[in-house]
This record gives sequence, structure tokens and C-alpha cells, in this order.
Amino acid sequence: MASITHLECTKCDAHYSSATPQTICTKDGGILYAHYDLATIRTKFTKESLKGRVASMWRYADVLPDASPVTLGEGFTPMLPSREFPHVFIKDEGLNPTASFKARGMSAAVTMAKAYGLKKLAAPSAGNAASALAAYSAAAGIEAHIFMPKDVPLANRLECESFGAHVTLVDGLISDCARMVAERKEKEGWFDMSTLKEPFRVEGKKTMGYEIAEQLNWRLPKGVIYPTGGGVGLLGMWKAFDEMEALGWIGPERPKMISVQSDGCAPIVKAWNENKPVSEFWQNAATISSGLRVPKAYGDYLILDILKKSGGTALAVSDEETMDAFYHWARVEGVFAAPEGAASLAAYRKLLASGFFSPNDEVVLFNTGSGLKYLDVIERFSQRAKRPGSRQIGGIIGPY
Repeated sequence: MASITHLECTKCDAHYSSATPQTICTKDGGILYAHYDLATIRTKFTKESLKGRVASMWRYADVLPDASPVTLGEGFTPMLPSREFPHVFIKDEGLNPTASFKARGMSAAVTMAKAYGLKKLAAPSAGNAASALAAYSAAAGIEAHIFMPKDVPLANRLECESFGAHVTLVDGLISDCARMVAERKEKEGWFDMSTLKEPFRVEGKKTMGYEIAEQLNWRLPKGVIYPTGGGVGLLGMWKAFDEMEALGWIGPERPKMISVQSDGCAPIVKAWNENKPVSEFWQNAATISSGLRVPKAYGDYLILDILKKSGGTALAVSDEETMDAFYHWARVEGVFAAPEGAASLAAYRKLLASGFFSPNDEVVLFNTGSGLKYLDVIERFSQRAKRPGSRQIGGIIGPY
């Protein structure tokens, strides 16, 4: 495993030591990234050295923090060739522990929390990050304090309670949950594990970038379509691509990074379309995809910069388009996706129709979690879709 040389602010480039727990830059609130001596690491950490290693994200331990892993077997999820589109792959993160990609980030973050000797961790979550924090905290013997919207998918609440986490259901959005964590963390002695408020969730998520390259035999696809709430995975993959280039594993080529959001909560899309460097808080956020119901991502400035540098784009899809894609994937691909993941297919359809991608372009679509986490959400949508409209007969108004 790798010794961190320093933590660096992504805004002002200020350096911090990793010897003690850090959150964000004290000068400007910038997100901190972990850096390693890649020039030295590359002398021993080669593509060939991966052969025979554990089939989890910890196969890339040489570029992950030097600490004993708190692991449940996360990572190295399959890259499924699409049965419908010859050049499309589905990266199925629903096969992670706690059935979502959040397992990667929380494995790395809780690993470091345990190494630091932290006793109480807290985080706001739209659902799946809460499940992952609760699970990995249980495995590490650390208290977890979870704040979730009260209409979070039932599976997420039950998981957190089952793992022994302290759960607070909030009448509001993830932004309201985040405010509550911020207001109480000092008094309660919690370490804040919020999205991008500590440096190591992005380290776990970056392994998705390493896996894409390895599973495609060290080439990168033309595009990556990523459902974007907080956007940690998109940031992590971009960091991984830079690291792999420094290791000599790939060249300067990069995929077009595509951020897909719901049209009921699309702050990144709005900022992209308006050519702004940061997003505005999205009012009255509402979508069936709970993980995309993030009114403002803390890392929006990095997300938008990556989209620009990669020649990518941001687009929004409706709940109806998402659920049509959900059923299509289930019936054609055999993939029971999270709604957020199905949004990737909805976005690909639009990008194919517009000519942004050609049918011959190799594109990776991320399914960020299992549909099994959303059974109550799927059933409600299904019932709503089947419900007939009202019509008037003989002076009586009602459904028939």
C-alpha cells in the first residue's frame, strides 16, 4: 500500500499532512486530494503485477492509502457487454457489498477513520451512502450516525438500522441532512464523512477508473456515462486516469465524461448549458432516482471542469425515460438496475439519437446499484403508471 506524500487542495494547491484526519481546505473550502510518489511506485507497480491479485478494489493497494483495509469484498465488478449495443458495456456496481458503488468510497474512508482512531462517524445521505457507511462502520467497530430524508428507499433505512447505526430521518432533502450534521458534529464529537468533505471516499471510487482500463485490456472507451448526484465517482475516475498515465499504463487519451441527472434535479446540467464554472442550488428537487436528488454538489467546480476537459457533456432525463430504460435493461440485458443506473441508458439513447455518439463508439454505462434497493420505489411508480386517468360519466367524477 502507498504512503501519502501530501493532501492537496483542488482550488489553491495548499498542502496538508495526512498524518492526522483532514476535512477540507481551511483557506478556501476546497476539496483535498491524496497524492503519492507515483514515480517511485511505478518501478514496482506494473500492469503485470496485478495478475493473481485479489478480485476486489484492493488489488490496486499500491495506489491506495497505507492502512489495514476495512473490506467486505468491494470492487472489481463485472463489465457486461450489452446484448443490444455491440460497443456498449454496463459496469454493474450493484454487485458490490450493500449493493451499490458507495461501498468503494466508504471502504476507503472507514479504513482511514479506523487508522486514525476515530470513534464516531456521521454523514448525510440520499440512501446508498448511508447503507455503506453503516456496514463498514459495523465492520470496523465504529459508531455511525446517519441522516437521511424520511422518504428514502425502505431498504436503505432497514439496512442502516440492522447494522446498528444511529438513524435520523429528516423531513427534507440531503442538503437539509447535511446542515444538521454540520450543526451538530462538533458538539457530538462526530467526524464528518459527507461527500467530498474528507479525502478518501474519492480514493475508493477512483478504482472504478482502474477497473475500466484493466477490463478493457488497458484501453479507455470513447465515453463514460455516469449518473451524477455528488459526482465522487466521476472525480475519482478522472484522478485514476491521471495516475495511470503517470504510472505509464495509458497515454494522454481520455474518455468523454458524461454527467446524467434527472430533469427534476439537474444543477450540473443547468450550469453546463449556461457555461458556468459552478452550479446553483436546485429548488424543489424531486425525482424517483433518490441518489440524483442532490440540489448542489460540493464538487461541482471539479465536475464541470472535467466535462469541459474531456469534451463531454451533461444532460437530464425524465423519470419516465429512466423507468422505461429500467424495464428495458431488465428485459433485454437481464440487469435489475437502480433507477440512477437506468438513467445512464436513457442518456445513451439520447446521445446516440443526437449523433454525439455513433453506434461504433465504445461507451461504458454505469449502473450504480441494484434495483433490489428500490422495490418500494419501483412498485409505487408501476402503480402510478397503471392508474387510469379520471373521466366523467353520468355526472359522477372518479376513476374507472
